[in-house]
Amino acid sequence: MADITYKNKINRIRTFALALVFIGFVIMYVGLIFKDIEWLMLIFMVLGTLSIVFSTVVYFWIGLLSTRAVQIICPNCEKPTKMLGRVDACMHCKEPLTLDKSLEGKEFDESYNSKRKRR
Repeated sequence: MADITYKNKINRIRTFALALVFIGFVIMYVGLIFKDIEWLMLIFMVLGTLSIVFSTVVYFWIGLLSTRAVQIICPNCEKPTKMLGRVDACMHCKEPLTLDKSLEGKEFDESYNSKRKRR
């Protein structure tokens, strides 16, 4: 059986936003290759800027979600972690966590957070 590592939702979204920043820089650097074709360079610069602006929006959004997340103490590593949804993973040790008593003892599945699975 394959070893499955679970990731915390907040950290996953923050990593995505950070990747958008670097992708935006790379897109703008590609635009510098086309210095002689001004309209093409402008398109790459605008796309890179939009990527960085979108990452700022994602960072702001996850910051708002993080303030509303439930803060708990992980039973495994005993460090405070924030939890989004019915199931999540510890930010530090990646231990699967749930606050829903009906899910205790069941196999960890992120689909428990979807509204369809709750029924």
